Amino acid sequence: MIEPHAPAPPRSPAPWSAPGGPDGPARLPVRPGTGRFLVLAGAFACAACGLAYELELVALASYLMGDSVTQASVVLSVMVFAMGIGSLAAKRLRRLAAAGFGAVEATLALVGGCSAMALYAVFAWTGAWGGMWANGPRCLLVAFSLAIGLLIGAEVPLLMELIQRIRRQDAGGAVADLFAADYVGALVGGLAFPFLLLPFFGQLTGTLLTGAVNTVVGGALVLGLFRRDLTRRARWLLLIGNGLVLAVLASAAVLVDDFERAARQAMYGEDVRVALQTGVREVVLAGGTAGRPLDLYVDGRLRVSGRDELRFHEALVHPAMTGPHARVLILGGGDGLAVREVLRHSGVDRVDVVGLDAEVVRLARTDPALSALNEHAFGDPRVRVTTADPFGRLREADPATYDVVVSDLPDPGITASTKLYSQEFYGLARRVLAPGGRLVVHAGPVAAGPRVYWTVETTVRAAGLRTAPYGTGSPPTASAAGPERSRAPRDRGFVLAARTDPRPRLDPDGPRPSVLTEASLAAGERATRRTRIGDLPASTLMHPRY
Repeated sequence: MIEPHAPAPPRSPAPWSAPGGPDGPARLPVRPGTGRFLVLAGAFACAACGLAYELELVALASYLMGDSVTQASVVLSVMVFAMGIGSLAAKRLRRLAAAGFGAVEATLALVGGCSAMALYAVFAWTGAWGGMWANGPRCLLVAFSLAIGLLIGAEVPLLMELIQRIRRQDAGGAVADLFAADYVGALVGGLAFPFLLLPFFGQLTGTLLTGAVNTVVGGALVLGLFRRDLTRRARWLLLIGNGLVLAVLASAAVLVDDFERAARQAMYGEDVRVALQTGVREVVLAGGTAGRPLDLYVDGRLRVSGRDELRFHEALVHPAMTGPHARVLILGGGDGLAVREVLRHSGVDRVDVVGLDAEVVRLARTDPALSALNEHAFGDPRVRVTTADPFGRLREADPATYDVVVSDLPDPGITASTKLYSQEFYGLARRVLAPGGRLVVHAGPVAAGPRVYWTVETTVRAAGLRTAPYGTGSPPTASAAGPERSRAPRDRGFVLAARTDPRPRLDPDGPRPSVLTEASLAAGERATRRTRIGDLPASTLMHPRY
């Protein structure tokens, strides 16, 4: 005869829950249907905040460290991995679902809301210097991705437990309802980041605001809907914790302008005159007064240095202007400095400039130091400026329109510029060249990046043009400020291309450059050819090689 088992002793309630809370239906202050709706609304809002954190990390990392594909891959892959770990870890909190969810949301709001300021601070005060701290921003990026992913991963199991305790439902239906709210919330968060948070609040304030929303939603859901499932002590701890998180985020929001100014001074020096956000680009002007050379930074990278810009722009423009040059197209060049060099040649009838950023062009027109440096080139009636995608502009241009095409674009190693260094792009440039026309391409530093440089040269040849590689060195006084001061290029590489064999030389009937000479041009050509790397594949839109 089998003896029946003795009944199990009653289980003690968890210290974070009110007696009887976790084992039976939740005791709600509203009807079950309303309670389910509020939980799903909370899932919607928390998912929106979670995706905003992800996009903020991707955007800031791309701006600070470049190569948006790599940064997005690191952030998203680490975060998705951490979400799986967080989901498993949340199984231990199921009996404390209400208190656990409140604690997770408060922690997520603090970590996610402060992530942008912390990453920017490490980059400004340590990562920009290189050396032992060179990988500081990257390590912090991985750490934040891991922490935020763990906390986001813990949300869904806890929400599932809460929604099932309101009213039991078959597992498939509960999962469908919760995931629908989660995915729609992610959609809203994904759209809110580029169209609302970034343009109206900026990266730092926008992330702090996201954290505040996360805190309020998580706290209100638990303290308002499931407060009877918590002990008095748990309610007070959660209330105080959420209050402290909001206080930290609010204090950071009040100090964010001073923080940004201090961070900029740490990166660019104390004489920053202009700092503005244009869409997702940051433009900074430093110097240009009291004898200090003007520096122009775009997305943290030095685009113009008053110390050596003549060396760069003379080498970029003058060899290409040897020959017919009545009609000139400049791709990029929103600072007006390439335009200045073009206008020094007689016989120029028209210069079309396709600027990447209208704000840079506006500064080139209106800033006293920058407009003086470009000699008010945009005021010349022969110059016509449009703000457009250079790729699209070339597709729309009539064939055989220009005698000279100058490609003054960001370095090819920056992922956003990859398509502007593709075989398809140079094929379009070849199409708009008039008979006897020349194309010149800024191809990045040769000594620091020979593989990238020679990939550009190979890609230009693959588009059906013949090439002449050449370069120019930078003087020892090159700018030492800015986020990339430890990696400032000491030389510049160019590729001159035409349908027939081109030769880098100066126009004997043209203006005399201030720095560039026939001897330095020939020396730069010889030095560049010695670095040649053969058998490199061309870069295409579908298979970028940079």
